[in-house]
Amino acid sequence: MNNVQKSPPIRVLLADDHRVVLQGFRLILSRHADIEVVGEAFSGREAIETTNKLQPDVVVMDIAMPDVNGVEATRQILRDAPRTRVVILTMHKDSAYVREALRAGAKGYLLKDSIDGELVAAVRAAARGDAYLSPSVSATVLEHYGEQVTDPMDLITNRERQVLQLLAEGKTSKDVAIELNISAYTVDAHRARIMKKLELRTGRDLVRFALKRGLI
Repeated sequence: MNNVQKSPPIRVLLADDHRVVLQGFRLILSRHADIEVVGEAFSGREAIETTNKLQPDVVVMDIAMPDVNGVEATRQILRDAPRTRVVILTMHKDSAYVREALRAGAKGYLLKDSIDGELVAAVRAAARGDAYLSPSVSATVLEHYGEQVTDPMDLITNRERQVLQLLAEGKTSKDVAIELNISAYTVDAHRARIMKKLELRTGRDLVRFALKRGLI
C-alpha cells in the first residue's frame, strides 16, 4: 500500500472592499479541494496586517481599496512577507494599471468580468511562483509594449505615494498628518513635491491623476 502524502492546500487571503464580491470569490475557490480561503480583508491596510498575521500563500487583491490602494498594499506585502504571492483582481484593464501592479511585484492580473475559471488558474499559478495574466490583459500589455516607458510615478517615493492617495481621497493635511504620524508641515512639503514631480497644478488635477492611476 503506497503512502502518498498529499500537498497542503493553497492558503488564500481575499482582499476587496465589497463583501458581496468577496463572498463570490470565496464560493468559487471553495469548490476546489487544493485551495483554502484563510481570511478576508476589506481595505489595503487590513490586507497588509492580515497577511503579516496569517502568512497566506496567495493574496487576491483588488486595486481600488480604501486606506491603502491595492498596488501599494502589494508592494508592502511583498516587502514584509516575501513568500506570499499577490494576484490582482480588478475591473481595470488599462495598461497603466497593469504596469503599476506588475512593477509592484504582483504575480497575476485578471479581470472581474472573466474570473470563474481564471481565478482558480491564477491562484494555482501564483502559488507555484508562475505569472498569470488574463488574455485580454496580455493583449493590452502587448499593444502598449512599444510606448514611452518613462513613468512619472517612478519619481514618487513610497511616503509620497501614501500622501498622494490620502489627499486624493479628500483628507486634509491635518488628517493625513494624524494618519501617517507626521506633522502637517511635512504633509504640505510632500504635497508640494508631488505636485511638482507630476506636473499638477490644482487639487482637482491631483484627484484626476489618482483616479486615472487607480490609486483611489
